[in-house]
Amino acid sequence: MKSYTIQEINEILKGEIVGNTFQSITAPEQLEAANESEISFIGNKKYEKFWSASKACVAVVNEDISIEPGEDRAFIKVKNADLAMSQVLELFAPPTPIFTIDIHPTAVIDSTATICNGARIGAGCYIGPKVIVGDNATIYPNVTILDECTIGKNTVIWSGTVIRERCHIGNDCILHPNATIGADGFGFRPDPQRGLVKIPQIGNVIIGNSVEIGANSCVDRGKFSSTVLGDGCKIDNLVQIGHNSKLGKFCIMAGNSGLAGSVTLGNGVIIGGSASIKDHTTIGDGAIVGAGSGVTGDIPAGKTMLGYPAVEARDALKQWAILKRLVNESKK
Repeated sequence: MKSYTIQEINEILKGEIVGNTFQSITAPEQLEAANESEISFIGNKKYEKFWSASKACVAVVNEDISIEPGEDRAFIKVKNADLAMSQVLELFAPPTPIFTIDIHPTAVIDSTATICNGARIGAGCYIGPKVIVGDNATIYPNVTILDECTIGKNTVIWSGTVIRERCHIGNDCILHPNATIGADGFGFRPDPQRGLVKIPQIGNVIIGNSVEIGANSCVDRGKFSSTVLGDGCKIDNLVQIGHNSKLGKFCIMAGNSGLAGSVTLGNGVIIGGSASIKDHTTIGDGAIVGAGSGVTGDIPAGKTMLGYPAVEARDALKQWAILKRLVNESKK
């Protein structure tokens, strides 16, 4: 079992210790569940009230905390407790699944594929013709990578993921279990004689560096050219990204949200859970779409939108307040 002193943890966090404890710290835990040997954190002043009832011996806290740690307990004050706690979690993280051999004998790797230095490929994987797997990439068991794909350096692809032909994944990416990259876009047109005619999807997907894609999320290939995810994008579980969409850098999409085809997101756009974005819509840099919202038109940079259909947040809140008042008055 890993354990650290408060001083050893603070050497990494580079914060300020307030109070003291000689207790060895064995794990991180949330305030209400922590025991006497565990470290927790207070990332918002509204959670200060829970500290007195917590058994945690140490908490990582923001510099503006207004309470004292108490006897035989301590705080580590930092500028951003949420970011600091991520470093604590890394300290205690258990090891990832073990590879006893870099390339498992049951992996099927085409003779024309290139497997670079330090890459690891698990049992039951399929690596197709002309695929390039970059240095130190990790491909967990039962991943399928089809023809002419490239996988960047240090990228991790978890089991069940399928990457279809001609798609390109950057460096330092993480694809969680059962992600699907490069499936056909949803393209059909009605024909009186043939019914719904499938429109060929002949493009691909290009994913930048340091992108993370959650479990069971889908990024469809482009109809003509590429569906593109910029560097640093973070995609939650169960997200749908339609064909020919373009995401700028550092976009966030929360679970169950979706982009229809040919949506453009600027840099730093945030899409809340279960939000839906209409096709051929452009959302400007830094805009925020609230959870459950439905976007039917372009959004300027920096705007926050709510509702279905989505309007500016302040207008949505006014509408809801008026509607609530009308409903209450009708009950009188």
